[in-house]
Amino acid sequence: MAPSPTGYFHVGGARTALFNWLYARQRNGTFVLRIEDTDAARNRPEYAAGIERALLWLGLDWDEGPYFQSQRQELYEAALARLWDAGRLYACDCQPEQVAERNRASGRPPGYDGYCRERGLGPGPGRLVRFRTPDEGTTSWDDVVRGKVVYDNASIEDFAVRKSNGQPLFILANVVDDAAMAMTHVIRGEEHVPNTPKYLLLWEALGYPEVPTFAHLPLLVNASRQKLSKRRDKVALEDYRDEGYLPEAMVNYLALLGWSPKDGREVLSREELVAEFRLEDVKSAPAFFDERKLADVNATYLRSLPTDEFVARAQAWLGSRWSPIAALVQERARTLADAYELVDFLFLPEVQILGSEWEKLRRQQPAFVAILEGAAARMAEVDWEVGPLRQAVVDAGASAGVTSLAKAQAPVRLAVTGRTVGPPLFESLALLGRRRALARLAAALERARQEDDALTDQLGDAEHLRPKA
Repeated sequence: MAPSPTGYFHVGGARTALFNWLYARQRNGTFVLRIEDTDAARNRPEYAAGIERALLWLGLDWDEGPYFQSQRQELYEAALARLWDAGRLYACDCQPEQVAERNRASGRPPGYDGYCRERGLGPGPGRLVRFRTPDEGTTSWDDVVRGKVVYDNASIEDFAVRKSNGQPLFILANVVDDAAMAMTHVIRGEEHVPNTPKYLLLWEALGYPEVPTFAHLPLLVNASRQKLSKRRDKVALEDYRDEGYLPEAMVNYLALLGWSPKDGREVLSREELVAEFRLEDVKSAPAFFDERKLADVNATYLRSLPTDEFVARAQAWLGSRWSPIAALVQERARTLADAYELVDFLFLPEVQILGSEWEKLRRQQPAFVAILEGAAARMAEVDWEVGPLRQAVVDAGASAGVTSLAKAQAPVRLAVTGRTVGPPLFESLALLGRRRALARLAAALERARQEDDALTDQLGDAEHLRPKA
């Protein structure tokens, strides 16, 4: 599994992991956890740890691993050496803009044009290494979900297998690891279909034995039938966990995204899922990730809990979110109700901003929008810890001409907590988490910009209607 650059675990990845787990458990196979971290930008220990926590929360235990591709470089270098010796690779120093310009001039479609095929360049700094694809014939496979899939080799560009900085690309690493780990099935998302002919060409060129069986799962889409996107949809598994969804309800719902039992039941235990899941019954049509349906399934599971277990789970959920910040509000609260009100932003799916506080701060702070913009941009890049978050807000304020930390943090506090007073901001941000904090900043920015646009329109109308002197 590839770590997310934002550190969250996508519900689509969770569905893919679940289908792999169900198939392995049903067939008495081996479920392997592999962290595909060849991309150094995504190679952070906390990202891999997030994957493990998410899988364990869902109850998807693995039999082997975790294996880290970043620690298997020697295997990939050996494979590259074999491909070089076989004449299947060449170096390329073309820049993307050069390729695009040549394609525009020649009327070719986007994609690499093979310019460096016969230039005889050797590997070196700043040069990609590309695989020489066949010019004729086809590459095909029988997909468990999609049926027969055929690609004309002439349509497959000479794809890169090693970056210009020497790092192997995931397509090469996955082929080498699947062979080394004797994988029998590759069950992954539909977005990987175009990568599969490249995978097969590499597999054949490396002389590996029988190729794995492929199953490409359908896309997950929103209500508008658009592919789920972190920019517009709630896609982080951790968000649902933090809102109090039960892991067994999430597993049940994810299993029904592209598959269903023969009798059409919508509530199945984990044991029933293992017994009845059939990979060949997965549909190829996009699956609608319906938050309302998920909430209904979760409600069914909640109602089925014995009362004492419901109470225990509720207390555990509240306690895990309350304990880290309790000491921060103890000195500020007069009652336990006060204490909860000070930290309710941690528990609510969406922040509730008091209109009076919003209007007051907008009047008092002319740099309101500039501070939010700067803070959002900087906080998206820093380690999610108290010190870096504080510095991000300090820098955002300075860029907006606000040198007082108290004044710089006020718009950020209002955007993420809904209030202008409360527990220490940066400790609160650390507990709230990157995804929810950035989403709340974005929502506040959108609200402020809409207000500013409306005011500009009103002023324009007033100017238009002003009588001439």
